[in-house]
Amino acid sequence: MEPMEDGIRVGHLLVATPQLEDPNFRRSVVLLVEHDGDGGTLGVVLNRPTEVPVDRVLPPWSDFVTGPAVVFQGGPVGLENALALARLPGEEEPLGWRALDGGAEVARVGLVDLEAPPDLLAAELLQLRVFAGYAGWSAGQLHAEVEDGSWYLVPAEAGDVFAADPDRLWQEVLRRQGGDLAFVSTFPEDPTLN
Repeated sequence: MEPMEDGIRVGHLLVATPQLEDPNFRRSVVLLVEHDGDGGTLGVVLNRPTEVPVDRVLPPWSDFVTGPAVVFQGGPVGLENALALARLPGEEEPLGWRALDGGAEVARVGLVDLEAPPDLLAAELLQLRVFAGYAGWSAGQLHAEVEDGSWYLVPAEAGDVFAADPDRLWQEVLRRQGGDLAFVSTFPEDPTLN
């Protein structure tokens, strides 16, 4: 998929700037999983683990989850619905899995059909994470938020989706960008205590 004119594209990350105070997105890292300039954008917050074990809500998938083995809050929309992202090897697109159109940055990361039997993918799963809800923007809304300075738009790496320490993901993604963004990664959680 070609990048959209505004630079927003599937497989990129939205990293909340320190100015973004919305509690749903404060210090969040969002993977863009769908983007249509005319229809809007859908993303999944990668660094909001909940206390809910996957085996409580999706027992058939719990053995395949990459730790921590909890459901992550993917965003404020559709919290009653679960979606999963998985990384697979090779170039095939097996039943029950659809690759993101994100290019090399998130090669072999895709959406899992949680209604499908886990056995369809079990032998191929490298990593799996389950999310409740998602983040959504109407056409033009995300572009305006990026322009207003609410988000940094940076390339994703497949490991971001399955970070072992999601609480550090915000800092790690910013630090690897270098320059000014690496400096932003040191911004205190509460600047008034500095």
